[in-house]
Amino acid sequence: MNAPEGNSYSSRIGLIAGGGQFPMLFTQKARANGYKIIGAGFHSETDPQLAELTHRFEWLYLGQLSKLIRYFKSHGVTRALLMGSISKANIFKDIRPDFKALAFIAKTAGTHDDNILSSFADLLEKQGITLVSSTFLLPELISPKGCWTKRKPDRSEKKDIQQGWKLAKAIGRLDIGQCLVISNGTVLAVEAIDGTDATIERGGRLSRGNGATIVKLSKPNQDLRFDLPASGCATIETMHRSGASVLVLEAEKSISFDREKMIALADNYNICIIAMTEDEIHE
Repeated sequence: MNAPEGNSYSSRIGLIAGGGQFPMLFTQKARANGYKIIGAGFHSETDPQLAELTHRFEWLYLGQLSKLIRYFKSHGVTRALLMGSISKANIFKDIRPDFKALAFIAKTAGTHDDNILSSFADLLEKQGITLVSSTFLLPELISPKGCWTKRKPDRSEKKDIQQGWKLAKAIGRLDIGQCLVISNGTVLAVEAIDGTDATIERGGRLSRGNGATIVKLSKPNQDLRFDLPASGCATIETMHRSGASVLVLEAEKSISFDREKMIALADNYNICIIAMTEDEIHE
């Protein structure tokens, strides 16, 4: 990719950053390609080091929507990305909604993640700020199709993958979560407000370390610009502690960090990682 003109507004891109390594990776890649990052992060969520890497940075509390829009407009931002994790628990204890946010909430149909994010994207669009795909500079993070590890799923695990996939899509359709734990046809845990790692741990306790399959998929109506299912070395470590044996991802609709290290770790723990498509499940 050719680096854009450094002083042009076209080289500026807004970053709405949650927690985790995704915003850091993006900022490093964007800077290498000549972009100026106008960053915004959230107290208690965003890595403070991000402020040192961006061209401009503003700290916000969840709900400060007017401040975010004014900030982006003052720096000529017309394109932005939304990436990184937000602890759902903090949404209930560390939020300071302004009048625009309260009006936005009142007009939004439902409080589910997909409704909120899609409506948020529409609101920014009306303000002249387009949300673009979180992976547009990092396509290498998109999970490729195939079994990545030396270990392959056995016959029983393949049955759990088939059933778990259908059930994970069902809970995704209801906008409950993106992940579930299944073993021998029984669902042991479903992702809720506590997140993926806690879901794996809950399922592991119920399986008593006898092996379980983790299925983590995009929601059927997922806007692929943001909130893609993500996994990495921490996921594998949690699986190992919990006695889980298979991780199922959705190829081309999920992201994976430090993939080579993730695979090496899984091979060391005799864990299977497989990325599949919807078509394969229905074959």
